[in-house]
Amino acid sequence: MARWQGLSKRKISGGRYHLYRKKKLRELGGYPVETRIGPQDKRKAQRIRGGKKKYRLILAHTANVLDPRTGQAQKVEIIDLEKNPASRDFTRRRIITKGAIIETPLGFARVTSRPGHHGVVNAVLLVEEDKEK
Repeated sequence: MARWQGLSKRKISGGRYHLYRKKKLRELGGYPVETRIGPQDKRKAQRIRGGKKKYRLILAHTANVLDPRTGQAQKVEIIDLEKNPASRDFTRRRIITKGAIIETPLGFARVTSRPGHHGVVNAVLLVEEDKEK
């Protein structure tokens, strides 16, 4: 069942809001896309409000990794998911979200894009100081 993203039914004080209208279709949220590491990149196009398309990344095999020292970006293979601070369960299931640490041939990189929304994995290579954090 999709999730309604309209107004809350409760006030901060605990009192109740009385809804002045019914729920609208445009206020429904979609299901979360759990981007996993796979043998090849797999995207799914989804029609969104306004007739435009949003590309959801289902499986990820490659990532665009930026080296902050040189300013160069390369498209490299994702070897494994090192850590996902969003959830320990995501780390175990190898689900990539924004902020996840992935292992690439260049080294470890932090994901800066939202793969389930943007349809691509962009990442920044971690330097030695960042790895300690």
